[in-house]
Amino acid sequence: MEKTKFDFWKDHSHQFLEMALGHEKNERLEKADGYGKRTGVCGDSIEIYLSVVGDRIESVSYYTDGCLHTNACANTIARMAENISIKQAWDISPEAVADYLKTLPAAEFHCAEMAAGALQRALVNLGEMQRSSWKKLYR
Repeated sequence: MEKTKFDFWKDHSHQFLEMALGHEKNERLEKADGYGKRTGVCGDSIEIYLSVVGDRIESVSYYTDGCLHTNACANTIARMAENISIKQAWDISPEAVADYLKTLPAAEFHCAEMAAGALQRALVNLGEMQRSSWKKLYR
């Protein structure tokens, strides 16, 4: 039985290709309201930056030094978390990221875990900054 060869362009979903190849949200913010970073078992890392107005996340950006799969997951987190409430952002899971991408390989699921973990750390940091806003001046 002949094994079919994987065709990157044809066998990935439109969502995966858009997120993996897009870099519109890939930037570091100096004065973010919330910041979180995770490094995966593979050595890739994702940094998430949140800008918040009231109880809503106005914008999300990220920085990654990782592979295409890591970029796809970080970009997906940025898209999913933007323009929603802080409370809703807590519900974004690695499974939601993988479901959105549709064709994230199972061996790369750790990238979705890393991205969701970076978002959770950014949300924790946001809460700390809101309770002690003077800390933001020393970032």
